[in-house]
Amino acid sequence: MAYLDNNVLTVNAILTKKGREILAKTGGLNITAFALADDEIDYTQFNPNHPLGSAYYDIAIRNTPVMEPITDESQLMKYKLVTLNDGVTAVPTINLNISSINVPRDFTGEILLSPSTNPTYNVTLGYTAILSNKNVGTLVVTETNSINSSTATIPTFAGDLASNTSQAVVGNKFRFIPNASLSKTTTTNITIIGNESGGNTAINVTVTVPTT
Repeated sequence: MAYLDNNVLTVNAILTKKGREILAKTGGLNITAFALADDEIDYTQFNPNHPLGSAYYDIAIRNTPVMEPITDESQLMKYKLVTLNDGVTAVPTINLNISSINVPRDFTGEILLSPSTNPTYNVTLGYTAILSNKNVGTLVVTETNSINSSTATIPTFAGDLASNTSQAVVGNKFRFIPNASLSKTTTTNITIIGNESGGNTAINVTVTVPTT
């Protein structure tokens, strides 16, 4: 969903693919929660030195065009608003055990992704791992989160974890398997997002194909 106007509290909401499926099967939606995000906001435009005074410090932000809702939930709301513990002044940092992946398409070894968060977060809901181009390979969950949930809070909705171009999975640890049928060398990325903290990190993924 998205606000239609910066000055009027009117909201325009459209259903994702998963939402349309549920509506078609049940005839209704039992919405129990919602999320907010600030993807379109550039906070560097906050100007505490505005010559017109404090009422205008955020005028540039308030005049920024807002996003219209789209149906591909892997391409929006990547920066959801989250609730952190009292005293936390920065989004916790997510670290990965590897800095990049560069393998041939016929590689059969273990490529494990083990994220961690400092300070400690994401111990219950785990992480969402997004492979931007699922043609290069597949992500597999090797360790589920504490509640064994496959539903991400960031950035996807209602268990609809894949778009036409990307793949997303939820867990604590993951494995990347390259596509042995890939026709040409391709580079993409994997993004790891904390489902409690909102922090994220990304690594490049290159799967090579030998030239003839």
